[in-house]
Amino acid sequence: MNIETLQTICSAFPKVTEDIKWGDHLCFLIGEKMFCVGSLSTNFTCSFKASDEDFVTLTERPSIIPAPYMARHKWVLIEEPSALTLQEWEFYVTKSYQLVKSKLPKKYQ
Repeated sequence: MNIETLQTICSAFPKVTEDIKWGDHLCFLIGEKMFCVGSLSTNFTCSFKASDEDFVTLTERPSIIPAPYMARHKWVLIEEPSALTLQEWEFYVTKSYQLVKSKLPKKYQ
């Protein structure tokens, strides 16, 4: 996984926008709410929202930790891109998009 592949996955979802925050993080948003954040630095890391169950399961795996500052909202930080297969990346990023979208007002859904 790298930022280009992540961008391809996220940009396929309807109504997704991108923004660069904190100088070196590409944020993917739906209705101005973040659902995935990837680093633009050479050491690629990524954070996304997880369901309660997935949060527990994912953080038990090596190289996946509760995301700093966002763990209380069930975000995980993938410190090593190879911690997930490409299929898992697609599954969890899609689920993150759906989780965030489901909390938005009807006009964004």
